[in-house]
Parts: sequence; structure tokens; C-alpha cells
Amino acid sequence: MSQNQTVPTREVARRVFAREFNDGSYTFKESEDERAPLYLLLPTGERANRVFLVGTLTEKEDVGEDNEYWRGRIVDPTGTFFVYAGQYQPEAASALRDLEPPAYVAVVGKPRTYETDDGSMNVSVRPESISTVDAATRDRWVVETAERTLDRVDHFDDDGNEYARMAREQHDLPVDDYVDAAASALGSLDDTDELEEPEEEAPA
Repeated sequence: MSQNQTVPTREVARRVFAREFNDGSYTFKESEDERAPLYLLLPTGERANRVFLVGTLTEKEDVGEDNEYWRGRIVDPTGTFFVYAGQYQPEAASALRDLEPPAYVAVVGKPRTYETDDGSMNVSVRPESISTVDAATRDRWVVETAERTLDRVDHFDDDGNEYARMAREQHDLPVDDYVDAAASALGSLDDTDELEEPEEEAPA
């Protein structure tokens, strides 16, 4: 590569809850370049080429035929993410192979959409990395993701917010739903750690 060519910078990994992520079924590019980033349009008015999520890996399965192709089900307080990793994501595939659910995991990856047989659009994540984390990290992600979600909603009606305008055209979903989801997620932090075994009551 010549020094005149710019090295593409990595896109910011957006924090987003599963509830909003799964509603964001519209993707777009901002240039005709075949290498241009593909963005998922979030209903709260933001574009996401990469996402950062933390949740509980509840299931994993090798759904490949000729080669390993792992599917993981990751749950946050608002819903479920599905991640898929195969031979082109060797580190993430290896992580899914070795992990034993349930486990808290942090995932950075790219959104992918696909149309089902009935014509609806599903959204999944192609992970770049999967790592195990503790409950405190999961809780911190919930707080930060709630803050980012509420911030996007606060700026949804700003003049010049082109992605919010696109979200109105493509999704037309009430953004207050994501305020409620964020509040519900924050409320869930008062619950006990779901990975811990419930304590047995002492005999009277």
C-alpha cells in the first residue's frame, strides 16, 4: 500500500439494546465504493457499522453442515441477540466452541440482516470478538447503553439529524418504546445475579 492511500479507520462500536437492535432491519451505504461500510439504521436515529453488546450466553449450537458454524443466543434485559461465527471469524467461533452457557459475554461485531422465508427481516451479529466478563461489567454496560439510548432519543428531533429523518422514513417506530426499554433494563439491575445459584433457606 502506498503512503498516499489512507488506511480506513474502524467504525465506532455502538452500544445498543437487543430490543432496538432487532427493530433496526434497514441497512445502507453512504457511497458507491464496494468497500464502503454497510450501516444498520437504528430506530433512535443513529447508524451502526459495528455494535458492542454484553449479555448472558444462554445457548450455543454448531449449525454448520460441512464446516463449523456456531450460533449463540445472548440475552440482555430487553431481548435476545443472535451471533453467528464460522471459518471467517475463527477467534469468535473458537470462543463459542469453548464457552459453556450460561456465561456473561462481551461481543464486538457487525450487524447482518437477512430475509426469512415469510418475507420478514431478521438481524444478527457477526462477531469480531467474544470474551467472558463478570456481572459488574454487564451491569456497567446496561447503564452506559441506557445512557446512549436516551441521548439518541433526546436528539431525535434535532434539526439536521439526518439519521433520525431516515429512521422516521424507514422504521416509523415510536422512540418512546426505547426509553421504556432503557428504564426497564436499568430496573433489572436491582435483581439478583441470574448466574448465581439461589441460596437455600435455612431450616427453621
